Order: sequence, then C-alpha cells, then structure tokens
Amino acid sequence: MAFTYEYPRPSVTADCVVFGIDEDTLKVVLIERPFDPLKGWWALPGGFVNPDETLENAATRKLKDDTGMSKVFLEQLYTFGDPDRDPNDRVITVAYYALVNLSNHPLESSSLNATWFPVSKLPKLAFDHKKIIQAAISRLRSKVRYMPIGFSLLPQKFTLTQLQRLYETVLERELDKRNFRKKILHMDILVELDEYQKGVAHRKARLYRFDQKKYRMKKEEGFYFQI
Repeated sequence: MAFTYEYPRPSVTADCVVFGIDEDTLKVVLIERPFDPLKGWWALPGGFVNPDETLENAATRKLKDDTGMSKVFLEQLYTFGDPDRDPNDRVITVAYYALVNLSNHPLESSSLNATWFPVSKLPKLAFDHKKIIQAAISRLRSKVRYMPIGFSLLPQKFTLTQLQRLYETVLERELDKRNFRKKILHMDILVELDEYQKGVAHRKARLYRFDQKKYRMKKEEGFYFQI
C-alpha cells in the first residue's frame, strides 16, 4: 500500500496572464466564469492541476481549453496561496504569464466568452486575479528591459517603429527615436530584410526580424541585452 501523508491537502490550480498589444494598448485575456463560486465574474484562464501532470502542462492545457491558444511564450510568475483566496476551499495557484501576437493567436472560445481587456480598464475580477495581473505587469515591465521577450508580442516581421512602440507601450513612457534605433541596431540581433511595409499611406518602412539563434550565441559570449 502506498504511503499517505496525514495532512490536509489543498487544491492546486494554474492560472495564466496572457498579454497582447493592440493599437499601442497593452491587453490581457479574461474569461467569464461559467459556474460558482463567482459565476459570471471575469477571471484569468486556468484551472485545477491533475495529479499526473506538471504545473506547466496544466497551464498549457488550460490555456488551450479556455482560449484556443497554443505554442506561446509561457513563464512561471509566482505562487499565490492566501488561505482565503477562494471562498469554497483551500486553493493554491501557480501563476504563469504568456506573451502573444494578437494576429497570430486569435481567441477561440464560446462558453467562456474569452475577451481581451486593456490592463488600464479591467472589469471586476474574481478571487485575487487583480493582484496576479498586477504582479505579471510588474514582471513584464522589468524583464522586457533585460531580456528580448518583447519580440513575442510582435509579428515575425516588424518595423523599427513597431518595435519602439512596443517598448513605449509596455514601459508607459516615450523613448528617443534616434537613441533607441542606434542601441537596438548596435546589438546586432536583428536581421534586416529586403522587404517593406505593405498597404500603408505613408512611406513604406523596412522590415526586420529577431534572430533568436544569433542572440543565444552572443549571450553565451557574455552579451547583455538592455533597453
């Protein structure tokens, strides 16, 4: 017979804070809870962890089930375990944050009514999900400055203006155009493409893409990414 610990067993969930940028606005995905407690309230995609799966697999599974999204940048954020965070039971949640490009990852949800909300105009949230989102925003704004995770929010091919607006949106401050371009190009981690914007009224800007392989090689040599 397998040994069993004689202690109370809290439930464990995995919740996902999914960020995207839409017209220079940082947004997050929320779902409408279809059952009690707090039925009809808005909440983060997520759910209970099965006994036979890892935390990350649970987060990935629930993200797919609730929003239709898969193959996204996903990183563990923090563990939230206040005893009264769930009115029904003792529930500990391990939160993750994800970064997606809205065009590449459209929402696919019916019963849960998955919807993008600006982080500055969130509805009333279930449990402690507002606290979780605030922690994720803080992590994003910190890490985007020293890791090239922001490229996950862009299309594969982008202009330097789009890249700068990404950082200005996340950091909530304007960046000097000349200094930003000089710094990002000096890093030598972008591939300049022989392609230009399409369908724009103004002068067409050159397109670039992030060279993940080159970045990893430079990082092994001591390169430090910083915005």
